[in-house]
Order: sequence, then C-alpha cells, then structure tokens
Amino acid sequence: MAFDISLLSSEMTADTGLDVFNPANQHYLTTVRTFSADMVTEIIDAAHIARTAWAARPAKERAGVLKAWNALILANKDALAALITAECGKPLTEAAGEVAYAAAFIEWFAEEAKRAYGEVIPNHAVGKRLITLKQPIGVTAAITPWNFPLAMITRKAGPALAAGCPMIVKPAEATPLSALALETLAHEAGIPRDVFRVVTTTQPHDVGKVFCNHPDVRKLSFTGSTAVGKILLAQCAGTVKRVSMELGGNAPFIVFDDADIDAAVEGAMASKYRNAGQTCVCANRFLVQDGVHDAFVEAFADKVRSLTVGDGAVDGTEIGPLINKAGADKVEQLVHQAVSGGADIKLGGHRHPLGETYFQPTILTGVTPDMDIAHAEIFGPVAPIFKFTDEADAIRIANDTPYGLAAYFYAGNITRIWRVMEALEYGMVGVNEG
Repeated sequence: MAFDISLLSSEMTADTGLDVFNPANQHYLTTVRTFSADMVTEIIDAAHIARTAWAARPAKERAGVLKAWNALILANKDALAALITAECGKPLTEAAGEVAYAAAFIEWFAEEAKRAYGEVIPNHAVGKRLITLKQPIGVTAAITPWNFPLAMITRKAGPALAAGCPMIVKPAEATPLSALALETLAHEAGIPRDVFRVVTTTQPHDVGKVFCNHPDVRKLSFTGSTAVGKILLAQCAGTVKRVSMELGGNAPFIVFDDADIDAAVEGAMASKYRNAGQTCVCANRFLVQDGVHDAFVEAFADKVRSLTVGDGAVDGTEIGPLINKAGADKVEQLVHQAVSGGADIKLGGHRHPLGETYFQPTILTGVTPDMDIAHAEIFGPVAPIFKFTDEADAIRIANDTPYGLAAYFYAGNITRIWRVMEALEYGMVGVNEG
C-alpha cells in the first residue's frame, strides 16, 4: 500500500520542524510540526483546566467516546498500517496486526471505564463506615517508543482517558506520523482537543523535563530504555509523581530436552523475528539443552533461512529494515564481538545487500555468558544460542540479568513446567508459548 498522509491535517505538517524518513530507503516522507517546552507547558495547563469537565462526564459516556475512537481506528486500518510501515519499516502484515492490537486496548478500556468500582471495607468501630472511591488522578503524560508507534500510545492513553484523565503523548522522533493520525481520529471521535494531545518535538529532553517537573502532571508512563527510565524516575521525584515504566529486556528462550522441538521452533520464529527483532519482549538469548541442541539448531536454521528480507511495504516481506543505521551498526558490532570471542555463525551474520539499515537474519552458536551479546538488548534479527546441561544451569543463566521483563521456555514435564515457571525472575513468562 502506498504511503499517504490523508489522516494528518494541514496543521500537523510544516515547512520546518521534524523531518520524517522511511528507514527502508531513507526517502523523505514529510515534515511535521514541533512543540517547544514552553508550548508543551501551555498544553499541560489547558489539559489541567479541561480535566474537570472530562472527569465529570459519566463513565458510560466516556466509554461511548472511546468506542467511537476504536471504530475509527479499525475503519482506517489500512491507512494506519501504511503509516506505520513507512515510518518504522515493519512489514505491512505486522503493521496491520499492530493497528488491531492498538484498537483492542481502546476497546478494552472503554468497557472497563464502567467498572472502576470502589469498596466498602469492614469497619474498625461501631457507627463508622470505610469507603474507597476511584477518582481521576488528573493530567497524565506518556513517552512512547518507535517500535510500536500506535499500540504503545493506546495502551497508555486508553486507561487514562477511560478513568477521566487527560493524556499528553510525546511519540518517538522517528515515528510521529501514526501518533498524529491517532490524534486526528481521537478528536473526530469526540475526545476534546485539550484532553488528548500529541506533542511532536525536536527537543525530547526538554519536553521530558516539562513532563517530569510540571506539578499538574500527576502521572508519567514511559516505554523505552532502562537508562532513560532511570533519568525520568529521578526527575519525577521532585513532584512525587506516580510513574509506570516498561524498560529494557533481555528475554531468555529456554528449550529443554523434553520439549516439542517443532513447537519450540515455531515459537522461536514468532518471538525472535517479529519486527526484525526490535521488540523489548522478543527472545534475546536462546538457551538450549545439550541433548536437543543440534536438532533444534538445524530445524531453527531451516525456518530462518526461508525468511524474506525487504521493504516492509512490499508484499511477502517478513523482515524489514532496522529503524536506522545506528541500530544496524549496533547489531553488527555485537555479532562481530561474539564471533571474535569464539561464537560460530550458523546463518547470516552480516549486513544485508539491500542497504545500510538491513541486517541478515542470523543464528550464532557457541555463545557464552561472558560475551557482550549475552547482556545487551540486541534489537535486531540475531539469535544467539547458548548450550546448557541441566535445569539449574538454565535457570542460573536465564536469571543472570538486571532486565526481568519477559521469558519463554518449552518443556513437556508438568512438574518441571511449574518449577521453572516459578524460578524464572521475570514479570511475564511464556510456557510453551513464543
């Protein structure tokens, strides 16, 4: 599908501002308006005023507006998918899947808006009643990443708006277009302009400080790197904000010797190579028990070898470009360091001939925990495979990371499943699921 900006109003584009490029070919797409820190301060002030009327609307009424937004997102699925592919490079089929995923958050929280129940708590004294009410906290802000430029906004904005809170979003500088289109649809659905705003900027640090320091921003939600998350947490301390952070990942994907190898390979493909490996929950380290190591590697390599690399807008593409040259440089360096340290290239291992932002789908074997690739968030289509001997060894290697976001493992024995599931120190654990 061809890229177009029909969902962006004329006031969203500009002659000067934030230039947007297609990572597949570095072609210029458009220039969008930008907001300075002072302008964002004014937007927060307006949201603070608007919050009272939005919060006062019955939950059912807010739910109806969100449902209208959900319907508009789905009605514009193809156009939104084309925007996502154009600005972040993911294949169109994945982009269309993200649009449905993004809409689902709005649908869910539209329904939950009517279920923000309070409680009556058993009293501690005669003649008294303890009652809790759930009330909107006030203006909320979000900083979202480029790898899911639509879904990571609706995931944050959906619950905030449903609860009666205004939301101001700063999208990633690389992917402002789908965010601005989402804003257009939100306002068309009936969400007041001052209640939901997208602020695109070339001054992300300054805008981030405004979010953290402004006293009327009562909560900040961030998805991104751990390093940036730490900075935001420190800055939010001054105004004692509530915060939600989804930070770096280093997900292990463990294959035990009693696993269904075919199922494990399918799960590995889904987990590792979605969006060319550029997700925070994708498999980052493959730990395979020595008894099935060789069989898994061969079956996995057969599947990876068949992946089609190309421009995400071209039918049949399964692996698109990385977000930029710097991302590809990082992946190349990690692979080079691993090979220099003794790892073997089973498949791929180099830049793809298509261009500087493309990297070959890669499998490395003989990887050890002392290599940089064992600790870094790869964010590329590279699967480093570690061999382990027993369950205790796998758990030790898997938990040897400060990034406990997601983990996956495949096993057959039900006793082992429960034991490993509870031993993995991760917020999300996929059991026989990629």
